[in-house]
Amino acid sequence: MIPLSVMVTGRGTVSTRIKGRYHRGRPSRFTSVIRPVIFWNITYKCNLRCEHCYINAGPDITLPELSVGEVLNVARQIVDHGIPLVVFTGGEPLISEKFWRALEFFHSVGKPKTSVSTNGTLITPETALRLKELGVSYVGVSLDSLDEELHDKFRGVKGSWKAAVRGMKNSVAAGLPTGLRVTATRDNLDEIPRMIDFAADLGLERVSVYLLDTIGRGAQIAGQVPRGEELKRLIDSLIEKAREYDGVLEILLVRMNFAGIYVADVLSRSRDEFKEYLELLGAQGDCGRKTASIYPDGTVRPCQFIDYIIIGDLRRQELSEILRPDNPRLRPFLEVGDRLRGPKCSSCPFRDICGGGSRNRALVATGDFWGDDPACFIDPLRIWERWAE
Repeated sequence: MIPLSVMVTGRGTVSTRIKGRYHRGRPSRFTSVIRPVIFWNITYKCNLRCEHCYINAGPDITLPELSVGEVLNVARQIVDHGIPLVVFTGGEPLISEKFWRALEFFHSVGKPKTSVSTNGTLITPETALRLKELGVSYVGVSLDSLDEELHDKFRGVKGSWKAAVRGMKNSVAAGLPTGLRVTATRDNLDEIPRMIDFAADLGLERVSVYLLDTIGRGAQIAGQVPRGEELKRLIDSLIEKAREYDGVLEILLVRMNFAGIYVADVLSRSRDEFKEYLELLGAQGDCGRKTASIYPDGTVRPCQFIDYIIIGDLRRQELSEILRPDNPRLRPFLEVGDRLRGPKCSSCPFRDICGGGSRNRALVATGDFWGDDPACFIDPLRIWERWAE
């Protein structure tokens, strides 16, 4: 996750309240390898049928899930292990009683911090107030176009755009820090800057721009992944938006770590500044490196975007055991720079920071999990030569 606004302006909004103040020259120390942010996919159930869903969620999914008692046991382990932040996601977390039980438990003990990633369609005024009362730090609502028909098609249910926008408004009215989450595809790429204006008009405090990843149902629409100059053009426009909404709304870039290297190159005025930007980016982490994901069945994955590699099982293991750096299933993700073998990624001087972008996009494009991410648009050797001593 690239904190674009923090890189551009030195200031965040939601991220500053959750993590504390951080910026170039002062990287975040909010997470560590052994105490990562946990993305908790609490259920496979969802009231929508999104074309790109990384977990293949939907209304009719009947896959095994943890019981309420097992969920509360996992919640206790999260507290005992000192996890700093849990991001509830799914499926759609708001339809799950297990979500509410876990959230109530965390609130009762006063930790960890919590946030919710949701499609927004179920956020009534009453639901928003309940989330506020239970101490939720942030609500991120998915919206993928300003065009209602395009969004509804992408999300698989007619009327989902209106319901999502209504949910955002209810969340803001309840006093919850709220943001918009958009998945960047070739269909909506050019309207994303206008979506940031739309978010600001609604009183939202964050826009998270996710580059389409080819996992779950997303693998079926791999041709929709923006690449090259079209992606670079988007990043350039978002840099300007970050300046425009300095201190009001922050912009994050997700599933495109190579974009952070590009932004550092654009913003730096000296070798020392470039080095400080790299330190800021390196402190963010990624799949298995300061993030991990608990799936509805209790299995643990390096992140919510890698569902086919299991690093542990909470029905059989303790969380503290799974998150040990010497866990052989986790270790490849801690050593990602040494594992990359695509011609571009393996020779990239920034591979330990970037992690090679998306392993899923590499797998779909090259047949090699450790291959090159075709979405990467930077020339890393040219950037390195510019700033190398």
